[in-house]
Amino acid sequence: MLDIFKEIRKDLRAVEDELQQVVQHHHPLLNETSSHLLNAGGKRLRPAFALLSGKFYNYQLEKVLPLAVALELLHMASLVHDDVVDSAATRRGIPTVKAKWGNRISMHTGDLIFAKALVLISKYEDTPLITKVLSQISVKMCEGEIQQLSSAYQINQSIKDYLYRVQRKTALLIAASCQLGAVACGAPKEIYMPLRRYGHKIGIAFQIIDDILDMVADQQKLGKTLGADLRQGIITLPMLYALKNSPRKERLAQLISKESKTEEEVFEAIDIIKECGSIEYSNLVVDRYISGAKKELDLLPDVQAKNTLLVIADFVKHRKF
Repeated sequence: MLDIFKEIRKDLRAVEDELQQVVQHHHPLLNETSSHLLNAGGKRLRPAFALLSGKFYNYQLEKVLPLAVALELLHMASLVHDDVVDSAATRRGIPTVKAKWGNRISMHTGDLIFAKALVLISKYEDTPLITKVLSQISVKMCEGEIQQLSSAYQINQSIKDYLYRVQRKTALLIAASCQLGAVACGAPKEIYMPLRRYGHKIGIAFQIIDDILDMVADQQKLGKTLGADLRQGIITLPMLYALKNSPRKERLAQLISKESKTEEEVFEAIDIIKECGSIEYSNLVVDRYISGAKKELDLLPDVQAKNTLLVIADFVKHRKF
């Protein structure tokens, strides 16, 4: 990832330093939980997208830095809340805040981080599009989570239902990251809208790859146990394909809709999903979104950041964790 971000490596360090400062809190417990979450690492894709999009028009780090930090904080807050809902013990191979401190402290930590993001976003009062987009996306992210919870273990879902959730859970925040870095630097619509569309397509592809990796990844690299979606009843694209096309779709439907599964049942379901071509189909869908994202970049000026975004698109497609 550092090679991919060579162009913005110095500025990403500034983002990291600012994140360390922002999560500091006078209450020792909240300081410990926030720091634990931050030190767990992450790809920092959303801040990177904001910095790169700013490179297309009158780039100045000080204009983008609060936004880049706020985007990562919004993402981090959503992860803390997800881990509570999912009862996740590990993320990226280390214990979650929920696992170490329990649900109540986790929820307060997530709320605190979200509130700190709001403070940073408020600095853009002279750029109302930034506050408008991020406030709308915060609502839609919650809608996506509620939709996921309410549809758990229900096998009669469509690809349209799946994309509704994926857009709200993942794609919209990545789209905003790609759009708003340019907006913060004063870019016109003909620059920030193709960047937004690029980010939206990359975001959908990113989530589909996540759903594929949940069934085929190296568990050590992934940092969590395979089959998490199956255990939680989250219906993903590979499952939808298999439910329609597998010779053993009746057995798969029985396994997916079962709220309490043994390890043997989880891996039986994974085998059924993999053997009918679901992974290959899902990768083809990813290819279409990645190709569409790259086409959006054709509308943008030929700057180094454009080449970096092309490389990131390929990284999203081929990542293993």
